[in-house]
Amino acid sequence: MLKKIFRNKRYASVPNEQSKQEVPEGLMKKCAECNKIYYRKEVEKNIHVCPNCDYHYPLNAWERINSLFDEGSFEEWDKRLSSKNPLGFPGYLDKLEKDKQKTGLEEAIVTGKGSIDGHFTAFAVMDASFRMGSMGSVVGEKIARAIERANKESIPFIIFTASGGARMQEGVLSLMQMAKTSVAIDRFSEAGGLMISVMTHPTTGGVSASFASVGDYNFAEPKALIGFAGRRIIEQTIREKLPDDFQTAEFLLKHGQLDKVVHRHEMKQLLTTLLKMHERGGVSL
Repeated sequence: MLKKIFRNKRYASVPNEQSKQEVPEGLMKKCAECNKIYYRKEVEKNIHVCPNCDYHYPLNAWERINSLFDEGSFEEWDKRLSSKNPLGFPGYLDKLEKDKQKTGLEEAIVTGKGSIDGHFTAFAVMDASFRMGSMGSVVGEKIARAIERANKESIPFIIFTASGGARMQEGVLSLMQMAKTSVAIDRFSEAGGLMISVMTHPTTGGVSASFASVGDYNFAEPKALIGFAGRRIIEQTIREKLPDDFQTAEFLLKHGQLDKVVHRHEMKQLLTTLLKMHERGGVSL
């Protein structure tokens, strides 16, 4: 029955074996973890979390923003900043244009400022549907600018990461963003700024090795893949079998590399609490 549902390109059946009713495709969503099928709106109301197994579906940038910020409060920064082709990499501009059309974004990250339950913060959220959230020169530049602006406005900085790592089409210019963003964060920290990093699935490569891991608070969503090199490369290098949960959020928490694994339903309340604690005149940690 389930195979029939997903072979049909035009229609999908209601998830009831006794029902013969047909409905338009797109009304249903199949969980990638437990294979249960739900009405799409039901999953959306649950902030894109599976009602059965708690699998956290990936969110795009604006889904993330809308799930956290007070309605109408978000102001986007550097919206028109977009990548060129500094190394003349064949086909790169065409790939960028396709991703722009697909996502409605100019790059793999959205930055800006808004309020979460009335508490203002600078914000950056990566979108893995644009070039796998890879970090090119514009991604690094937008993060650095957002941090510098947060410093000037004396507000915290929150970043949600989702990335496959550095962007190969930009070579060393991409790798340089690791240093640039880390230096910007260090200056922000020296000035007394608060940075909260939330790693989502996946956060890998140069992103995990730089700005994603140096927050004052480092959180992650459940079962998020977090790490630098891939499992197979590491196993071949050390010639040992790695644990099954290696490079998951839970593994990193157990080994002291995260402060907390946070369910998406609890994320807004946690961020609100931290922003309130760190406001001027609030509780000092």
